[in-house]
This record gives sequence, C-alpha cells and structure tokens, in this order.
Amino acid sequence: MDNTSSVSTVGSRDSGYLFEFRNDGVYLTVYESSEPGIQFELSDMRQILREFSVDDYNLELLARLVREANGVPTKISDTFVVPENYKEGGRHGNTDVQLTTEELQENREYGNVFVDVSKDKLEVTVRFDIRENQAIPTVDMIKEALAIKNIVFGIDEEAVKEAAESGRITKVAFGIPPEHGLDAQIIKKFDMSITGRPVADEYDRVDYKNLNIFLLAKKGQVLAERIPHTQGKPGTNVHGATIRQKPGKPKPVPAGKNTVIKDENFVVSEIDGQIVDNGNKISVDPHLDVKGDVGMATGNIDFVGGVTVNGSVQLGFQLKATGDIEIKGMISGGDVIGRNIIVKGGVQGMSRGTVRAENDFQATFAENADIEAGGNVIITDVAMHSTIRAGHTLIVEGKKGLINGGNLAAGEEIRATNVGNASNVVTRLTVGVNPMLQKQYQTVLKEYNEAKKRLDQVTKMINTLGKLDISQLPPDKAERFNALIRSQFPLAGTVERNERLLKELDVELQKMKRGKIRVKDTMYPGARLSINSIMKNVQVEEKCCTQYVEDDFIKIGAY
Repeated sequence: MDNTSSVSTVGSRDSGYLFEFRNDGVYLTVYESSEPGIQFELSDMRQILREFSVDDYNLELLARLVREANGVPTKISDTFVVPENYKEGGRHGNTDVQLTTEELQENREYGNVFVDVSKDKLEVTVRFDIRENQAIPTVDMIKEALAIKNIVFGIDEEAVKEAAESGRITKVAFGIPPEHGLDAQIIKKFDMSITGRPVADEYDRVDYKNLNIFLLAKKGQVLAERIPHTQGKPGTNVHGATIRQKPGKPKPVPAGKNTVIKDENFVVSEIDGQIVDNGNKISVDPHLDVKGDVGMATGNIDFVGGVTVNGSVQLGFQLKATGDIEIKGMISGGDVIGRNIIVKGGVQGMSRGTVRAENDFQATFAENADIEAGGNVIITDVAMHSTIRAGHTLIVEGKKGLINGGNLAAGEEIRATNVGNASNVVTRLTVGVNPMLQKQYQTVLKEYNEAKKRLDQVTKMINTLGKLDISQLPPDKAERFNALIRSQFPLAGTVERNERLLKELDVELQKMKRGKIRVKDTMYPGARLSINSIMKNVQVEEKCCTQYVEDDFIKIGAY
C-alpha cells in the first residue's frame, strides 16, 4: 500500500486545515487564510488528535504549524487509531472520513475554567481543570468566565489566547496600581556631623585646637530647602473601579529665629551666627554658649557673634568673636579677641596670652597680662606687672584698686586707688597717647594724600584733553578719556570721605591733650609718668592727687 494514501482525513482547505491519517502516520497541513479573524483554535487541533488517539505529537511543532500556515503537509505523529464511529458504512482501507470543525465542536467536552483575582484586585489568573478526553476551553469560554467575575479592565488578549492554546496557568488581566504621593522632604544645606571633628590640613596633619564645635551661617545663606509633597495618581482595578492614591504628607518649612522663608520653600539666614538645628526648626543664634572651658574639649573658637564661656580660656587656646565676649572664669594664658570683653575672674597672662577688645574691657585683676582696648579698661582689684593700653580711660578701682609694676597707657585718663608700693617698684603710666587712634589717623591720612594726588592728576588731564575735539580722537584714546572722566567721581568720593574722617579723628586726638592721671590714695616713688609726652619720675609719696600738664609742665592738683 502506498504510504501516501490516506486512511482518513479531517478538515479541508475551506476549513483552513487538513489532517491526513496515512498508513505511515499523521500529517497536518495548515492553509493561509485570506479572511480576517481566527478560523480555528489550537485546542480544536488537539481535540481532533485526541479523538484519533494521537498522543505522541510535539505540541510546539503543532503550534508552529498553526502559526506559520505554510500549506505544506508535515508529519506530526507515527501512530493513530481511527474511532469506531468513523468506520461505519463498511468501508475499510483507504476510507475518507470528512469531518468539519463544527461537527467536532458539537460533541466536544471542555474542561473547566477557574478565575482567581488577587487580593489587591490588580491581577487575574486563569487556571484549568482538564480531565481525560476533555478539550482546553476556548478563548470565548475564558472571556465568559472573566465576565462572570466582572473582569472588565486590563484584559490581555494575547495572554487569553496563550492560555487557550497551552492550558497552563496564565495571568490574563492587569489593573493599574495607584501612584502614591511623595512626602515633603527637607534638604539641609549644612552637615552637623562634622562638628567636634578636628581639622586636618592638606598633609592630613590634625589640628586638635580646631575642633569645629559649631557651624556658622552668613547673612543671606540658604540653610535648607523643602521639596513639596506630591498628590500622586489614582489607579484602576480589574473591575474597572478607581483606586484612590495616598497623597504625600506635607511638612512645614523649618524656619526658626533669625531666618526667613524665601520663595515658599527656602530657609535663608537673616544674620551671621551659629546654626542651631533642634530637629523641628533651623535657627541662627548670634550668641555662642560654651558650657565649660575653652581648651582641649572645644579647641580654638572663631565665632561670628557673641560668646559666653562658663569656664576659663586655657593656656595656648584662642577665643575670637565679632561680638561681645563674657568669660565667667579666667583667661589663663589664652588669647581673646572680641568687641566688648568681660572677665568675671581675671587675666593671668603668664607673659604669653593677649587680650584685644575693640571697645571696652573689664576684669577683676590682671597679672603679667597684655591687654588692649579701643575704649575703656576697667580693673576692679589689682593690675600687676601687666601691659595695658586703653583708647580712652584706664580705671583700676574697687577692692584694692592697685597698679603695681608694668606699663599702662590711656588716651585720656588713668585712674587708680594706689600706684606702686613701698618697695618703689617701677610702674610706668602714660596718658595723652592712643596708639590705635594714631595708627588709624596715619592710615587715613596716607590714603587721603594718595587719592588727592591722583584726583589732581586726573583733573589736569581732563582739562587738557577737554580742549581737543573728542570726536577726532582715535577710538582707544577716546575710551581712555572717558575712563578718566569715570574715575574722577570715585576718587572725589574717597577724598571727601577721608577729609571728614580726619576731622573726626583730630577731635579725638585733641581730647588727649587734656590727659591726666588721678590717684585716690597714694602714688609711691618709682612711678614714672608721661602726660602728653611730658615726663616725670615720682620721688616722694603723693596723696589724693591729679597729675596734669600746664605750660609744658606736669602739675599736681587735688583728686
């Protein structure tokens, strides 16, 4: 018997496929269709093979033949069994049995479809219960099962087809999850974690006197930024219902004292000072409070603002501030620089430390100290073997009011209870001279002379060139002429400003010509006086007196 002769056939070209059950096996031909849509399902093919007891075929090959539809007969199995009802009519051998897809489907039994919806209603999975001689449910059956479960949104048509072909558990519908809003964020433009760490130089050498115990802010500096919260987007579940999103949580702008909110979301410092972050508010404090000593625990301090030290300033350490400084302990060989300085204890200079006050300085005592103040110096007990300079008045009065040894100077007046002692210790007192004021006067005078000279030169050049026709000058010379005219105005402003400042300084210097030294109790021999550059060595004790200059001589008057 010819191996190409068919025992039975199922399908036709019009059906889109043809199964040929030949003597040497089962062949399938799938024809390309000119009509839109699907003419048959892969499950139909498998049901036909199941009817003919064909179970050794390759499912992937079968699916590929259906997909390619190349019209070429392809062998898919070696064995088959023709069903008994297909042999009715008494024809054996080469018997053609023509069965249509509709005829097969009428008597076909299908498995069950189960639809599982995830707890969040965002995914749908189909699974099947297919028993022996049952076909995989069709696409329409799967869709019908989805409709019963009210699955109306996010159905994946390709996934449904795949499930109908493979019979495997398949996810066939997907909702859209909501996009929850983002909480507002506060982005800080400073790093508090660096505080307390010693500074290292470019060679990784650590300076343990510079510990960064605070962070400084400058006026106008951005300290923090708020990233506003978002509302998010709603989602849709597989039933078509809207899933509400959770909007982000807002946060207030953490603007504290001495800060301002700019552009709704930025914290900007209004002053120079220390950054203080308590977790809820960011503030700028113009005052620094040091709990203990300025020493190894704090390192050197250089602060923009005022400082209070509850302890002392230790030997070898520096405290510098642009504002006032209050020290509740002592200055023990340290360096202190500030605007007004108050020391509740005293100053033990140890012939090393220096104290510089822009305005006034006050302490209980000074011993081997180097103190300078642009305004007044007030010592309430004793000043011993110290160098003290005051721009205006130096006062040593109070418990003892003693000046003993050292070199003390004031621009206008020195006042004390006692000067020197019975041992005739050398004590130098100078009034009528303010080194700081004189230095400032000389600096301003020099700047004034230079600006005046340059202004005169510029004026002469402008007068000379002004006689020419500027339009006839080359462009470079015309530009230089215009530059000269522009430079005339700032130079004139500098000259005028310095003239006014020189007059003010001259008034202050004239006051010093009336300098005097007043002693409430006793001035002992050994005191050496200089009043407006007139010298005097005290030879005998002088009581309750005022020393002043008249007719180029130092005279003594009542206290």
